[in-house]
Amino acid sequence: MSQFTLLFASILGGLAVIFGAFGAHALKKILNEDQLKSFETGVKYQLYHAIVLLVIGFNLSLDTTLEKYMVYSFMIGIILFSFSIYGLVISSANNKKLKFLGPITPLGGLLLVCGWILLCFSILNL
Repeated sequence: MSQFTLLFASILGGLAVIFGAFGAHALKKILNEDQLKSFETGVKYQLYHAIVLLVIGFNLSLDTTLEKYMVYSFMIGIILFSFSIYGLVISSANNKKLKFLGPITPLGGLLLVCGWILLCFSILNL
């Protein structure tokens, strides 16, 4: 589980750098200021939580059910939160806003919060 977590975190971290550069250079020409800020929020949250997964993967055994739920909450939360923001921003810039993604963003955020809460419980159980 630790190796999978580290691999997933490293892929998401690398993608965050790529998406950040893409947003700063290519999308800067087609997005308005609010859209660009939203895109940057997705990138920041993706990178922050990829770093959290790296720290968790290197420091916890990830053997318990609690720790596994914590990791999955972070992983799924990152994908739902950040990638729904990317989809919303890019689709609205093309005047074809994918409205079904709107409710997915807060669901991803809720999973990220759950990951943090489970991390607290994991630390308290040590």
